[in-house]
Amino acid sequence: MQDLEHIGRSAASYLGKHWGADCQLRGIAQIPGGASRETYLIQLDRNGDPLGVVLRRDPPSSLIDTERAHEYNTYVAIHHHGAMPVPEPIVLEESPGDLERPFSIMALVPGGQASPGGLDEPDMQPHLKKLGTRKWQLLGNMARYSYDALGIDFMDVPEHAAAHELTYWREVINSDALHPQPIAQAALRWLERHLPPPPTHLALVHGDYRTGNYLYSDEGEILAVLDWEMAHIGDPLEDLAWSLDPLWSPDLHHAGRLLPRADALAIWEEASGMTVDRDAFRWWQIFASVKAIAIWISSAEDYVNGTTKEPILAIAGWPMIDRQNRILLDRLSPESRHQYAEALL
Repeated sequence: MQDLEHIGRSAASYLGKHWGADCQLRGIAQIPGGASRETYLIQLDRNGDPLGVVLRRDPPSSLIDTERAHEYNTYVAIHHHGAMPVPEPIVLEESPGDLERPFSIMALVPGGQASPGGLDEPDMQPHLKKLGTRKWQLLGNMARYSYDALGIDFMDVPEHAAAHELTYWREVINSDALHPQPIAQAALRWLERHLPPPPTHLALVHGDYRTGNYLYSDEGEILAVLDWEMAHIGDPLEDLAWSLDPLWSPDLHHAGRLLPRADALAIWEEASGMTVDRDAFRWWQIFASVKAIAIWISSAEDYVNGTTKEPILAIAGWPMIDRQNRILLDRLSPESRHQYAEALL
């Protein structure tokens, strides 16, 4: 394992060659919490001018198996078309070289933080409504885009979005589960029996649109949406259900620590120009819990059998499965009167 100073100097040297400039390292810090990539904030001098970049490097093992080129090219497409605020992509390097593993580098977006806990601070309380409104407006706006216009032809177009996603995440559960998962298996059977019809409109789906995956300012602005490694073409209701999942907020009455759930849904409907079909949306809500369990199961398997023992893999693998199972048990009962009942809109 390389030390931080060596990683920073190697990145500065690489960027100097990439830009044909004199790049000197001013400082480097690792940003904690990354589940799919190691993330570093690097401060440089480029020809004497200060510049911040973010290095995303492949880890030895990961919570989510994703293609670095897929994520990087998604950033390129979105940044070019302005579909969402995202960091400016600088370079993708698939040869390990001095940094040991493949990596990508983005421009730093200054003045923001991603911490979900930061939303609970007293100074943020007056800005939560503005931030929540913007969050679901951006998601609704993206649902309007034709995927053909975004230049994402490297993504497959599914014949049936729900069936495609169900097949993928079922395989993750079946291949990675370390012990029987009866609740997840019951949910998989329910999802198979209740598949919604193919949507009339396909769009770019972020795949992990939630609090924690965007940078926000102290004034309630969303500066950049991050972590596009699971982006794909699919049903816009998938992102909406994921963003409203009770897992992302300690207060079940609020979505993502920001707004009442019904308000967030209404904002999305106005921005997208779509009316949510409640039966299809219930399917995607139950699917969101199954997908989350699949991710936690995969992380547990990686912790036990992988090459790294990052605590986030273990934490995600066991306590999170338990909580998501509780959510699923509620969601599978249409007559539920338990604590997650209000999460079903």
